[in-house]
Amino acid sequence: MATLAELSLISTLRDTGAEVLDDPGSLDFYAHDIYSRGADLAAIVRPANTGQLAAAVKVAIEAGRPVAPRGGGMSYTGGYTQQQPGAVLFDLAALDRILDINETDMTVKVEAGCTWAKLYEALQPMGLRTPMWGTLSGLKASIGGGMSQNGIFWGSSRHGSAALSCVALEVVLADGTVMRTGSEFSRPYGPDLTGLFCGDTGALGIKATVTLRLVREAAHNAYASFVFDDHASWLAASSEIERSDIATECFGFDPNLNALRMKRDSLSSDARQLVGMMKKEAGSGGGVLKALKEGAKVVAAGRDFLKDARFSLHVLAEGRIAAAAEADIEAARAIVHRHGGREVENSIPKIVRANPFGPLNSMLGPDGERWAPIHGLLPHGKAQDCYNAINALFDRHRDEMERLGIHIGTLVANVGGQGVIIEPCIYWPDASNPLIRDTVEDSHLKRLPKLAANAESWALTQKLKRALVDLFFEHKAVHFQIGRTYRYRESLDPAANALLQLLKRQLDPKGLMNPGSLGL
Repeated sequence: MATLAELSLISTLRDTGAEVLDDPGSLDFYAHDIYSRGADLAAIVRPANTGQLAAAVKVAIEAGRPVAPRGGGMSYTGGYTQQQPGAVLFDLAALDRILDINETDMTVKVEAGCTWAKLYEALQPMGLRTPMWGTLSGLKASIGGGMSQNGIFWGSSRHGSAALSCVALEVVLADGTVMRTGSEFSRPYGPDLTGLFCGDTGALGIKATVTLRLVREAAHNAYASFVFDDHASWLAASSEIERSDIATECFGFDPNLNALRMKRDSLSSDARQLVGMMKKEAGSGGGVLKALKEGAKVVAAGRDFLKDARFSLHVLAEGRIAAAAEADIEAARAIVHRHGGREVENSIPKIVRANPFGPLNSMLGPDGERWAPIHGLLPHGKAQDCYNAINALFDRHRDEMERLGIHIGTLVANVGGQGVIIEPCIYWPDASNPLIRDTVEDSHLKRLPKLAANAESWALTQKLKRALVDLFFEHKAVHFQIGRTYRYRESLDPAANALLQLLKRQLDPKGLMNPGSLGL
């Protein structure tokens, strides 16, 4: 039963005009991220505009309550889950308007809860997009979350991470002040105040609006897929492709992840994805006949070309003319040839690019297993050693993992001008949680086994995750989605760490803005 203080808090929060949820079902649902459950919440606030957001933050802070922002809820690193009970969580999903598309200055301003998918669809008729234009979870993931977590994927091999596409922010501070950072058309202007709030995981303030750069959508795309017999040549080819600046996206799967993909439904059986690919082919200047031919090739290929694959690499290029995109793919072929790889059917990059924000069904394994990715961004020169260390770590736990039904698969992806992401994903048999069940399509859930809670497997998964975090720290990797998982502050120079703490005290003197995030 709610105390008088809690009832008073709820009433005062509602006086701001924002929707406030305090029923047990909502409080439990919002206490989860993809990976785990945090402490019990006092309330969920769903503001409809910046004014309501600022007023409600001020009310909660003045009541001595911790506050935290939640975008699409796609965190798996404790980005918004709390360590102590009684926090007020701000669900920004209703702050989803596209406020201004400026085709002259090539900027777009959105509210923080707008999803990457919604913005992409709105810009497509104008032939525009943002440089980095979304994460793979962009159907649900918000742009404000992307700035707070600094995500990657679409466009990242050329344009880097999400924060690099940001021009300016409006941020609600702990006292309810709405602060505008920098210029609306140029960044940086003087010291980079916008950058201060990018990647902060909501520890310094809550984003209300985001202004992003725009670029022209490419007129033509080209694709290639390759396989390698060993991880050394796989990583070397991927790195050379990034350094050559010939791909907009370049990603790959190790043998374990390839095997998992083979167990999922065939690409050719998913009619929605196949139709999406054929529409893109028809609309890119190839016409209906080419679209039908490409669709037939995908159906014929299925996934047999990956059946015996060791390590796969998928490269996407684009250009204003078809010859430019094809020339970049030809350069990628030459690089792969030098490193001993061979080309295979390019169904995967074609399908994925034509359906960039598909259903998020892969957050459960093909047998209903739970999924936990742990990543590190490394310079190319350190990637091989780190990958070897990851393999050695799993080898040390191999017997126990096999006994408990835990398996792994690793993804790599280039990040332009920065290096390569190495992301081992742990799959373990365990019960899913409310957020996962709400996110995965019902039709897909019905086809999966419903697993029971498995405390022993969960314990080993947590142990492996901590070991991977420590391993990446030892190899001096950096991270997106820092949340409450990665050892960010320990990696800082002492003077930089002191400055960060000083900024935290200035912006959040009571220490109630998403406490524990970033290690603050």
